[in-house]
Formats: sequence, C-alpha cells, structure tokens
Amino acid sequence: MKKKLYEILYEDKDILIVNKSAGLLVGTDRWDSEAPRLDNMLEELYKDKEETKIYPVHRLDKETSGLIIYALNAEAHKILNADFQNRKIEKIYHAVSAGIPQEENFKTEAKLRIDGDKMHRTVIDEKKGKESLTEFSLLKKFSRFCLLEARPITGRTHQIRAHLKHLGLPILCDNLYGSGEPIYISALKKNWRGDKYEERPIISRLALHAYSLKFFHPISKEKIEISASYPKDMAGLINQLSKI
Repeated sequence: MKKKLYEILYEDKDILIVNKSAGLLVGTDRWDSEAPRLDNMLEELYKDKEETKIYPVHRLDKETSGLIIYALNAEAHKILNADFQNRKIEKIYHAVSAGIPQEENFKTEAKLRIDGDKMHRTVIDEKKGKESLTEFSLLKKFSRFCLLEARPITGRTHQIRAHLKHLGLPILCDNLYGSGEPIYISALKKNWRGDKYEERPIISRLALHAYSLKFFHPISKEKIEISASYPKDMAGLINQLSKI
C-alpha cells in the first residue's frame, strides 16, 4: 500500500491546514528541484475547484512531520503573513532529544545566523546573528533521552534544531545538528534477542513533529486550536523509550 503523504485536517474557503509526512517538501528546494512537493500536490487537488491558488504562509523542514497552514486567497494570505510576523500564531512542536534537561521549563535566546557554515547550517552567532527565542518544556524523561515541547517565538530557519544542539540536547536522527544515526531497539534493550541483520530502525528521520497550532481565523476571527497525532515512527519511538 502506498504511504499517504499528507492529510487535510481543516478546510474552508480561506485556509487549509495539512498534516504532512516526514520526507515531503512543502515548497521549492534548491538542492532537489524534482523532489515531491506538498504545494504541488495541493494545487493539483484544487485545480478543479474555484480556488486554484495555494498560498504558503510558513514552512516546515522536509524531515519534520506535522501541521502546516496554507491560505486559499490573497486576503487570507496577507492577514496570516502579518499574524506570523507579529507572533500571533502559536506553534508547538514535540521533539525527542538525546540527554535530559536540568529544568522542566527553560528557554534560550541565543542569536542565530542562517547558512552560517560550509554545511549551510544555522549557527549561534551573538555578533551577527538575529534575535531568536525558543521556549521548552520537558514532557517525559527516559533513561538517557527526553520528549520535549518546543515553542519557537521567533521563526528562524532550523531554529529549534540549532537551539537544542546549542543546549546539548540534539534531536534524535538529526543529520545536520546531531549524529543522524537511526534508532534501533537493539541499541535500547540490553536483552534484545532479534536478528541484527534483519532489524529495521524504529525511526531514521528527524524526531521532530509540528504538533499543534493556535490562532484566530484570518477572516472569521474564530479561534482555531488544532493538533496532529504522532506519525507511526515517532509514536513507536516514544513507546519503546517508555519501556526502558
């Protein structure tokens, strides 16, 4: 069965909220112009409807799963863009990280400079970086890992990933800001007796999920609160970590 790459969770004449799979681009990519893109898929879906234009208002990294908003007309697009810039839209992410934070609630304001090294990563740069703020809460503690809630107040590229690396809490399977190594049950359980040559990783992509959004509808001004459950790989990872 072909894997479903996205699910529409909310739709009206003005906006669209989609839960996307990890590995799917949300827009153009300078490295791979032929890769499947969510915006192209949505435009194809809407081509026979009155709304033929999909307006992006924010982005998710390719390897991040979860919620993303699109506007369906110019007015909604303009208002949502302003709401994002004015920090009126609350975005909550969940991440599984290596290490345990010392406090249950913490934050970092380390300044970030995008495309700051030869690997095109976002780097900490207190002189040339832009003001950045991410708030964190500890949701679950495992033996040597943790489940974190991240609330990016600013919207810098790779902000959560770069800030967690800076804090010594790199997200699991992050190939830019962490080790990038897949997670196997055999590495978590000392008495695991399976065949290591047949074993598949629990998760092999960035363990970061855009979990929820809270905002006011750009046209009706209705309050919208929406969340997206974890995809199978992340849910399986959390389940296995809870057992060790």
